[in-house]
Parts: sequence; structure tokens; C-alpha cells
Amino acid sequence: MSAEENRVIVQRWIEEVWNKGNLAVADEIVAANFANYDPVGPMLLPGRSGLKKLVALYRMAFPDLQFTIEDIVSEGNKVVTRWKAHGTHRGDLMGIPPTGKEATTVGISINRILNGEIVEHRTNWDVLGLMQQLGVMRPLARSAN
Repeated sequence: MSAEENRVIVQRWIEEVWNKGNLAVADEIVAANFANYDPVGPMLLPGRSGLKKLVALYRMAFPDLQFTIEDIVSEGNKVVTRWKAHGTHRGDLMGIPPTGKEATTVGISINRILNGEIVEHRTNWDVLGLMQQLGVMRPLARSAN
């Protein structure tokens, strides 16, 4: 597949799977042996089924969750996306009860595509900022300098 076709697959992953919660699309564009590398959000189960559970978990915690693509670059079989996510915390998030607070976080993800399917997802995102916005963690103290 071309770099452009891979970019379209990742855009669809964000728009359909994450923003709309259409988990059936994952069956079309995510490999059965999908691997997720997120130091903050480990999947509960491996593969595509684990991804579906992870998406459902975040969408239950933030029912209005919306990702915005800030930048997207595709080369070969890898697509790099700089994104922003926004939502209202209305459900349990890994043991954190709903706060009703709106929050925005940012991150960068790298997806690897093979034969038209996402086989690997590596991401780093601002979980500390999210926890501070939800009131779960205090903001870090600023230095007096």
C-alpha cells in the first residue's frame, strides 16, 4: 500500500473507531494480532478484541470524546499523528470516578500498517495533564526563580 493509502487508514481509525465508537470498523482496518504500546493505557486483552475493549473503556469514561488530528505524516508503512483529544469525564476511568470535568490532552502516535491493516500502535500522551484537569493530581509547583 502507498503512504497515502496508509494515511487514509489511520484517519479512518481516528474518525470512525475513536471519535464515533464504531468498533465494527476495527474489524476492517486493525489486524487480529494488533499490538498496542502505550505506557499509560495497557490493553485488557491482546489483539483487535483488546483494542475494542480499550476504545469502549475510554468512550464510556468520555462519551463525547473527540480526537483532532493536528499533524499527520506518512512514509512507507508508518503513519505519525500529532493529535489532541477532548471530552467530558462522565464515567469511570480505570478506578477514577466521574468528575464531570471537561479535559483536553495531546499526544503523538505512530501506527504501522501491513496489508491494509494497523498492526502496531505506539503512543505517548500527556496523562499527567489529563489527571490534573480532572483534579486527581495537583498541578506541579513552579519554581520561585
